[in-house]
Amino acid sequence: MFQKPATIQDVARAAGVSTATVSRVLSNPGLVSDRTREAVLRAVQETGYRVNQAARNLRMQRAGAVLILVPNLGKPFYSGILAGISEGFVGSDYAVLITDTESNPLQDATLSGYFIDGRIDGAISLDGGLSAEALAECTRCGAGGRIVFLCEWVEGQDFPVISSDNAEGARLAIRHLHDLGHKKIGHVTGPDGNVLTTARREGMVAERERLGLPVRPEWIIRGDFSLESGHEAAHRILAMHDRPSAVFCSADMVAFGLIAGLIAGGLRVPEDISVVGFDDIEMSGSFVPALTTIRQDRHSLGRRAAEVLLDRLAKANEQSGREPALPVELVIRASTAPPAY
Repeated sequence: MFQKPATIQDVARAAGVSTATVSRVLSNPGLVSDRTREAVLRAVQETGYRVNQAARNLRMQRAGAVLILVPNLGKPFYSGILAGISEGFVGSDYAVLITDTESNPLQDATLSGYFIDGRIDGAISLDGGLSAEALAECTRCGAGGRIVFLCEWVEGQDFPVISSDNAEGARLAIRHLHDLGHKKIGHVTGPDGNVLTTARREGMVAERERLGLPVRPEWIIRGDFSLESGHEAAHRILAMHDRPSAVFCSADMVAFGLIAGLIAGGLRVPEDISVVGFDDIEMSGSFVPALTTIRQDRHSLGRRAAEVLLDRLAKANEQSGREPALPVELVIRASTAPPAY
């Protein structure tokens, strides 16, 4: 025999209060006295009462869910961020839903449709490739204030943005290589048109100009944040008559591919060429050689995005625009050394 689930009336009888008081304790505990709150919570525990979340959501006209848009769930970079987001929503009564926008691209009306159909209350987007029309649709349906961008963003759009100081990270990388004695520094970029590509390249160029370092157009190689683009960059560097003595890569995955390609081509890292990455994903310290890189606090990025969205859902903060960038850190490991020549 299954035991009949406890009701709110059972809790009220056990606590000696009205059902309205029980409801108030469960939804706004700050509105009741400590003594009453303790009595109700004790009765909840004793009776085994569980809130009917679906009914509560229907009554409050909310979905009780938030959507996380991730460009490629297979990338190791996103693990720490998603952990931070998940932690940020603990205790919030919001379910966290995740979709891969690379394998399941959003049409212009898809995101706004999630809001209009009542499937989600808010969204965090790590995809800076969302179309302006898709975002305009969300604004038109009244959901624009419930979208937060994380790591990447769409230029010209007025949404909260949580990001690391990408330009400063690039400056730290170039400064480190210069301090080791490198003057011939190459760069493998991210994909064209990506906001992170732009920010990191601008930081790299600014620091190189400040230090008076020479540059050759062939030392700037287009990549796409992938292992394969790093490997392709290695082939191009191996074919150069005048090679850079060090390379700053736009992402750790690019650096891994670059190092593997350089070693396969007969060069040693860092003895013949130094390599710096960006992100400090989990395997950066275990790669051979261990990768010198720029660390983003991915967990804090995710948690901060969750906090900002929760504030907006509670209408406690409707300010848009860029949040202060989170600081980055240079992590020095075995992939960088003074130049051999």
